[in-house]
Amino acid sequence: MDVDTGGGELLASLAPLPQTIATEPYPPNLPVAAKRLAPLGVNVRPGRAEALPVPDAHVDLVLNRHGALDAAEIARVLRPGGVFLTQQVGGRNDIEFNEALGMLPADPDTHSLTTVTVALESAGLVVEVALEEFPRVRYLDVGAVAYQLRLVPWQVPGFDVATPGDRLREIHDIIERAGSFTVHDHRFLIQARKP
Repeated sequence: MDVDTGGGELLASLAPLPQTIATEPYPPNLPVAAKRLAPLGVNVRPGRAEALPVPDAHVDLVLNRHGALDAAEIARVLRPGGVFLTQQVGGRNDIEFNEALGMLPADPDTHSLTTVTVALESAGLVVEVALEEFPRVRYLDVGAVAYQLRLVPWQVPGFDVATPGDRLREIHDIIERAGSFTVHDHRFLIQARKP
């Protein structure tokens, strides 16, 4: 099962696939995912992370790349011996944008390797692999910064090039002085097994 498959691009890249179910909560993505995945034999279903559309102990593997995550629901759908594999975007992702623009998230540590590991273990899963990275990304001009923030509106909610005023100019000045403005992605990977 692939949770929050989006348009099914990543799952399709893993073909050939065994009997597979893909879930997607965003209605506009459903026909896109179905068109891409149906020829591969994938059953695409509407479904949210907190209410996966399968019976208890139904799947051997749950994949989740950057999707919503409900530890109890994952434990529910996995068969004994089943594996959960996820890569997540952590709450400190590119937080330097938020700091520079004076728009900090309420609690950037609510979604982290630690919090998700604890949730999975509390749901009865055994975490076998837990890795976290903060790769750096350099922006060479303020136009690229503005473009990125428009492309991912959840990073700085309400961002508009006119809203932060002088703060965007300060990012420009940093780029002029230092040659770039650096942010750090926040990614973590977890592999867990149901006993």
